[in-house]
Amino acid sequence: MEKIINSLKNLTLEDLREWAGSKIYNRGKEYIAGVSQLSRLEDGTLVAWVSGTDEYATWVRHVKDGEFDHDCTCPYDDYGPCKHSVAVLLSASQLLTRGQNIPLLDRDDELYQEAFDAEAGGWLAKENADDEVAEPCGLKKGRSSQLESMLAEKSHQELLALLVDLALDVPDVSRRLHDIMRLERGNVDQVVRTLRREIRRLTAEEVWFNHWRDEGNLPDYSHVEEQLEALLAKGYADAVLELGEELWNRGIVQVEEAHDEGETALAISSCLAVVLRALPATSLGPADQLLWRIDHELKDEYGLLDGVGAIATDHNYNLDDWHQVSLTLREWLDHCDKAKPDRCSARYQRTRIVNWLKTAYQCGGEPEKIIPLLEQEADLCRNYDVLIKFLLDAGQHQSARHWCIHGFKQTIADAPGIAASLQKELRLLAEKEQRYDLAAAYLAEDFFDQSYESTYLDLRQMAERIGAWSAVRTAILDYLNTGVSPSSDKGQLNWPLPEPEVKKPPAVNTIKYKRFPDWETLIDIAILEHRHNDAVSIYQEMIKVQGRGRLIDGKLAQAVAESHPDTALQIWLSISKGLIAEVKPKAYEEAAKYLRRMHQVYQRTDRLSEWTSLLQRLRIEHKAKRRLMQVLDGLEKNRKLVGPQMEIF
Repeated sequence: MEKIINSLKNLTLEDLREWAGSKIYNRGKEYIAGVSQLSRLEDGTLVAWVSGTDEYATWVRHVKDGEFDHDCTCPYDDYGPCKHSVAVLLSASQLLTRGQNIPLLDRDDELYQEAFDAEAGGWLAKENADDEVAEPCGLKKGRSSQLESMLAEKSHQELLALLVDLALDVPDVSRRLHDIMRLERGNVDQVVRTLRREIRRLTAEEVWFNHWRDEGNLPDYSHVEEQLEALLAKGYADAVLELGEELWNRGIVQVEEAHDEGETALAISSCLAVVLRALPATSLGPADQLLWRIDHELKDEYGLLDGVGAIATDHNYNLDDWHQVSLTLREWLDHCDKAKPDRCSARYQRTRIVNWLKTAYQCGGEPEKIIPLLEQEADLCRNYDVLIKFLLDAGQHQSARHWCIHGFKQTIADAPGIAASLQKELRLLAEKEQRYDLAAAYLAEDFFDQSYESTYLDLRQMAERIGAWSAVRTAILDYLNTGVSPSSDKGQLNWPLPEPEVKKPPAVNTIKYKRFPDWETLIDIAILEHRHNDAVSIYQEMIKVQGRGRLIDGKLAQAVAESHPDTALQIWLSISKGLIAEVKPKAYEEAAKYLRRMHQVYQRTDRLSEWTSLLQRLRIEHKAKRRLMQVLDGLEKNRKLVGPQMEIF
């Protein structure tokens, strides 16, 4: 109990409202009566059932500073705090305020299993289970033994009668028996025909599912999968492949047109996994088996053949098999669309063939062909990054540098993202070669392009290695004030860094939306360097020229609340007034966040009388805004979650 009390005692209802949002908080209040079996764990986690449109298992735990970990079996939980989590916290606060005990929850309890099994033993456990050989659990073994003992007492006639009754009463049992008998008698053609009809019927169904209403139409492929498994177990691998081809051709169309959340694709993929396992046992030659898998993977836009890439380590195929595959892939590549390299789809398909040919060379004992292949295809596929990795792994640093520079020039105009990654490779290469001045020059170019705080820190670290940080920092601050890059023709003569090997042309490097002085970045850097006096001075200059900006205002106020409380109070009050002026309930709630921060400063500086005066002034100025008055009521009361005379408002 102490853990829960200690974790909640300093929190207020307004903290809870800020975490969940006003709308969810208010709805959560309405669900307090629906909370049942409120329990706790040793670590202070609260767990309960919460009844609404359904009964949901909910747990919530305070982490720190008004933030909570939570989970709920309701659909909304994936999108943030839900009303059920709020209801659990409010219900617990009422019990604790009354001095009542919250009992420990037994891990064998249904509530615990429901609340935590989905998290700890749901999809993750299933995924892990796929990597292991399934073993029958003790319960299943026990039930199996009991069943065997019971059936052993029956006579032949009794067993026959029991089986006939089951077949007549349960259609699935009847179908299973017919399937078994057909395979036992060797009527494979009949089984294949029946299963093909079922595949055609299932793939013709219209697929849709509404997650929120838990309704829809999802085709059931479980029997298809069972029959494919049965055929494979009896050694009919060719039949499995034939049916798999049918399922592939029709299923991929169904998945393309489906309106579900991927359930149909997963079901078909599970069936095709049986087909992939059957492939090595078919009458196809080893090279043709590999090509079947590769060809279908190239056409697979929905991940139906999950795991096909594992064939690179499949011991069923030897060097000669892969050599034969490489010859065919080479032909595919030669016939691939080379005339229109700018078409994304054509380039994507060509790149995939190149990747498979690379794999074939590697698995076929011909790794020396990989780099020439990648060099030949680099401009068509623009997979410079793959080529550069192979060159670096081979110790060919100069060739890697050449392709970085070449690729940058090829892509800077229409694919700046690729160009940026190649520029980064050049920087990393400079670092490996301990050319820290060149690495710093690239970081400086990055900063002039996009003045991010993280880039500033990286540049500082690199420039300090060569003892040039003081000069670099001075030049950067000058750039942020004037907009003139020190590495440009108009830049400083004493710029200590060399010219990079590649550089964006002026037309590309000009960012039209940038204004100088770049007040906000200057403030960010001042905050980063703990120069709070400078940050406040720069801010005062900024608001004279371009006015306030809510993001930088809030960041500055938060940073200087200790050193410059009056500045922080002025900023938060200005933001709050702007939000109140929007005359929207949601804006009032947002304003309350900043007013709460003001309250904390007033409290810390022993100026609560000013806080009281502020609330009174707001009430007088905005007395007609009923919803705002409710928000101010909450701020004024600001009851503790756990404490005497706690009331929920």
